[in-house]
Amino acid sequence: MALKLYNTLGGKKEVFEPIEPGVVKMYVCGPTVYNLAHIGNARPVVVFDTLFRLLQTHFDEVIYARNITDVDDKIIAAAREGNRSIESVTEEFTARYREDMGELNALPPTLEPHATHNIAPMIALTEKLIEKGHAYAAEGHVLFAVESMADYGKLSGRSLDDMLAGARVEVASYKRHPGDFVLWKPAKEGEPGWDSPWGFGRPGWHLECSAMIREHLGETIDIHGGGRDLIFPHHENEIAQSRCAHGGDYVRYWMHNAYIDIDGEKMSKSLGNVRTVRDLLQKYRGETLRFALLSAHYRSPLNFSAEVLEQADATLTSLYNTLREVDDIPLDMEVQLAGEPFYEALNDDLNTPVAIAEIHALAKQLHKAADEEKPALKAKILVAGNLLGILNQHPEDWLQGDDGEGISAEDVEAAIQARQDAKAAKDYARADAIREELLQQGVVLEDSREGTKWRRG
Repeated sequence: MALKLYNTLGGKKEVFEPIEPGVVKMYVCGPTVYNLAHIGNARPVVVFDTLFRLLQTHFDEVIYARNITDVDDKIIAAAREGNRSIESVTEEFTARYREDMGELNALPPTLEPHATHNIAPMIALTEKLIEKGHAYAAEGHVLFAVESMADYGKLSGRSLDDMLAGARVEVASYKRHPGDFVLWKPAKEGEPGWDSPWGFGRPGWHLECSAMIREHLGETIDIHGGGRDLIFPHHENEIAQSRCAHGGDYVRYWMHNAYIDIDGEKMSKSLGNVRTVRDLLQKYRGETLRFALLSAHYRSPLNFSAEVLEQADATLTSLYNTLREVDDIPLDMEVQLAGEPFYEALNDDLNTPVAIAEIHALAKQLHKAADEEKPALKAKILVAGNLLGILNQHPEDWLQGDDGEGISAEDVEAAIQARQDAKAAKDYARADAIREELLQQGVVLEDSREGTKWRRG
């Protein structure tokens, strides 16, 4: 089954074919580790983690790199404000980032290159650009000369004039053209830096990804991903640096996820509506956040709200309820993915909303299925869930999971036994009262021929 992906560079869906048969190289822009990741930072992680899972069903080897930017103006500012070392800031927030993304069921990337571990390749790339006439040194800086590249702006579809019109461009005496961007800059007193042919300094932000991709993945890779906000200038400048230094395509398929709004408004510090993943995890489970992020197509804007999260949680609870009903059915069969509607949806440019709808359809079939049909349907639901990074808990863990604040599982079981005793004694008023007491504590009882099951509401 062919995998189709929307390529930002061509503005259309294309059949995906890796450069090297059987091997995929994918790079996704990672965090600048000066603060906690917000939910907007999490969207590309979940999107490209889902793609990572999907690619592994097609190809023998998938190398997924996601970088850590651990030298940046924001990091320096955070260290100064907290009267801390830069290393302590970057180590803390790198660890917290990994923890938070792990809570969203994101698999670790194959590679996680750090900017500060790759300074030599960045210097080498800068030297190559100067040698080829695409960059120049001025007043301790090295800048890329945008006019030296004939098709600069191809990814974003902008001309140089378009880029400068209304844009916030740093006006500096050392620039030959206002659009020229920094490859290397001098380090101020007290700032981190490295020795270079142009003096003690540090790399510009755009430089690191180009250098690390070549160092760890090669001159041309299959997929480069990130948020739409990175198309210009970051990814545009990556293309300029890499192609002008080494030739080739640099990246075959560019993929970008759309923005997240919060309650209908753009997420921004000025509006005070930035929601960190860690804060959201205080109220919602990581799987709920992941499901909500996948509920809209990755190229469509997503309005993140309490309603979306509550719906995501309710939907997962419904699906886990379905799986609990067939928990005693062993999984001893393999699912042939080709032809499965959920798999077709994911292969159509990662259409997660349709894939989720197909899981619902499988759950509906399972409720009505004959006993001999249930193992296959259960297996399909779990395989589809695994591709989306959901439904990988035991149903009881999801339905009866204790956050430490509510009634304990032991107390629930004791109350259920007391209710059964009351019913046996024909004290139905007491039995109803126990059910109501549990409901008030967020516990829903479900009576069936097999006995009473319960879940947290």
